[in-house]
Amino acid sequence: MQQHNICILGAGPGGATAALHLANKGIPCTLLDKAVFPRDKVCGDALSGKVVNELRRIDASLPALLGEQKEQLPSWGIHFISPAGHKLSVPFKHNYDPTQDTPSGYISKRIDFDNFLIEQVRLRPEITLLEGVDIAKVERNDQGFMLTDKSGQFQLNTRLLIVANGAHSAFARHEAGIKQEPEHYCAGLRAYYKDVTGLDKDNFIELHFLKDFLPGYFWIFPLPGGYANVGVGMLSETVSQKKVNLKKEMLRIIENHPEFRQRFANAELMGDIKGYGLPLGSKKRVISGDNYMLVGDAASLIDPFTGEGISNAMISGRWAATQAELCLQQQNFSADFMQGYDKAVYNRLWKELKLSRRMQRLLDYPWLFNQVASKASKNQALAETISCMFTDLDLRERLKQPSFYLKLLFN
Repeated sequence: MQQHNICILGAGPGGATAALHLANKGIPCTLLDKAVFPRDKVCGDALSGKVVNELRRIDASLPALLGEQKEQLPSWGIHFISPAGHKLSVPFKHNYDPTQDTPSGYISKRIDFDNFLIEQVRLRPEITLLEGVDIAKVERNDQGFMLTDKSGQFQLNTRLLIVANGAHSAFARHEAGIKQEPEHYCAGLRAYYKDVTGLDKDNFIELHFLKDFLPGYFWIFPLPGGYANVGVGMLSETVSQKKVNLKKEMLRIIENHPEFRQRFANAELMGDIKGYGLPLGSKKRVISGDNYMLVGDAASLIDPFTGEGISNAMISGRWAATQAELCLQQQNFSADFMQGYDKAVYNRLWKELKLSRRMQRLLDYPWLFNQVASKASKNQALAETISCMFTDLDLRERLKQPSFYLKLLFN
C-alpha cells in the first residue's frame, strides 16, 4: 500500500496544471490517469487568451514554447454570426499585427495540447506520473482516501485527493453530490473535416447561431494541415424537450445550408463524429469537501456561452495547488478549511460565468441578437466596445444594463 499526501486523479489540463503548480512550490504529488499519453479528447480544440495566461503562470516560457509547436495554429479572434447572418468579429487584441504580435490564442487538437502539458510534467522530479492506471474504486478511510484500480492489484492511500477526471467523474457524482442537470448541461458533437473552404486567414474561430438551430450553435475552428474542427452544441434541456437528433441536425446544416453546402462541397470527414457532455458553470456548486477538491469539468466549470472549459480547468487547478499547500502547512484537510478553495475559484470565475449565462439566454431572443450584431458590424467603435466585452470583464458588465441595449437600438 502506497501512502501519499497529494494524489491528483486525471492528467488533463486541470490535473496537469495543479501538479505543475505544486512542483513549482516544491511539493511532491502523484498524478494518475487511465490513459497513456498522447491520448485524444473530444473537444472544440480552441485555446483562449485565458489558457495562454495560465501557461504563463506555470512558466513564463510556456506560451512561446506552445507557439513553436507544429501542431498548433495561432488564432486572433472569434467570428460570431447572428441568426440573420450578421457577422460580428471579435479580435482578441485591438489593431493586432500577426507578423509581429504574440498571439493571444491558439487552436490545437487536444491530443497534442494535453500531451504538451504532460511533457512539462515529465520534466518535473516532484511529480510521479502514473499512466494507464484505471481507478475503479475510491473509498474514504481514516487517512483520507484509498484508491484501487480495476485489477485490484494497485492501491494507494492519499490524505488529499484532487479530482480532475472530467465531465463523467463518478467521484463528483457519488461522493461530492454533483448532479447532472439538463438546464446546466450541454450536449456536443465534434468531427474533423479536411479541406473546408472559406476559413479566416488569421484563423478566427467561427460560432454560427443559425435561426433553425437555436438555442444551439454550430462551429468551425481551423486546425493545422488543412483540417477543421466542426461541431454543434445545444443545452441538454432543449435536446430533450424538442427531441433533437444532434448528429442528424449537424449533417443537415453541412449538407443543406446554402453557405455551408458550398464550403463543405469538397471537404472530407476524417474519422467519426463523436459526442461529449459539457457540465456548465451556470450554477454555483460546492466543489470541495473533507480531504478533496474538484477541478475543471469534474467541478462543472465550463463557460455556458462559448462552451470553453480548458482555461477554467487550468484556473481551478492553480487554485487547488494553492489550497493544497495551505492544507499541508496547517495540517487541516477539513471541509470547512477547503472552502477557501471554493471561494478562490468562484471569486475568479463567477462573475464571468454569470454573464455568460445571460449571454446564453440572449439566444432566446434572436431579434435582439440580430440587432446587436447588425449595428456592431457597421459601427467600428461599437464593434470594438463589444469586442472588449469578451476580453475585459468591466465592459462585459454593460450587458447587464437595459440602457445599453436601448442606446444600441435607438442611438
